[in-house]
Amino acid sequence: MSTTRTIQRTFPSVRTIEGGGFVVHRPFPTRMLMDFDPFLLLDEMGPVDYAPGEAIGAPDHPHRGFETVTYMLEGQTVHRDSAGHAGMLRAGDVQWMTAGAGVVHSEMPDPEFARKGGRVHGLQIWVNLPRRDKMIAPRYQEIPSAGIPTAISSDGKTRVKVIAGEAFGVSAAIETRTPILYQHFTLQPGASAVQPVPRDYRVFAYTLAGSGFYGDERRRIGAQHMVVFNDDGETVSFAAGDEPLDVLLLGGVPLNEPVVRYGPFVMNTEDEIRQAVVDYQAGRMGQIAP
Repeated sequence: MSTTRTIQRTFPSVRTIEGGGFVVHRPFPTRMLMDFDPFLLLDEMGPVDYAPGEAIGAPDHPHRGFETVTYMLEGQTVHRDSAGHAGMLRAGDVQWMTAGAGVVHSEMPDPEFARKGGRVHGLQIWVNLPRRDKMIAPRYQEIPSAGIPTAISSDGKTRVKVIAGEAFGVSAAIETRTPILYQHFTLQPGASAVQPVPRDYRVFAYTLAGSGFYGDERRRIGAQHMVVFNDDGETVSFAAGDEPLDVLLLGGVPLNEPVVRYGPFVMNTEDEIRQAVVDYQAGRMGQIAP
């Protein structure tokens, strides 16, 4: 008989400003929690309502040594990079970008969206790459909303978008460099979910909307909070109260490798960071064509 993981700790997200000045809610890295191996960062972008002409984004900036995963919930963003890749993410779309050896990219509002204004809400996760993959060639996996596998519980009260891993017998379409689960659950009022998780995964939940009950202890936790589970079971559980619950479930096998950060670069040693800065300044990561 499987056992349910207990709650280790909860962390509130911290409101901060990123990119060209857009608001994010960040449970980590903060002074309370630097990372959650193999994850380096979780930013909830917005939700924010922009008036016509007010929308902002993240102009040209580099990355090396990790992956960025962007999941749009509302609004639009246009991606361009130094490898000549360009595309638009709309509501429900996912981009899994493996920066590897280095890439310069921008994430900006679609011009038409910026002109009209509207609501922007999305998530970006940074996933660390193991030492062996730090300098691989950049790669993109862009999955439109309709292409993301979705599963529904047997009682029809819980829906899950399977971005990585497996839920309710449905497997993700995205390939990951290390074992990872990334799932977006939507529970109707009164619904509950019990999700199997591998024993060697570190797992956490992040409440997007609503107030849920987590673990066998049914601890009530509100929106924009991170719930860290212990590694003492094979499942995690959560339930909605008298309102719908929107929750992300993320987990992965820890890399247990040194992490050295410097802004948009994440490597294993200080020397590798210095080399990343030199390579970027020398233009070896390219530039976005005008």
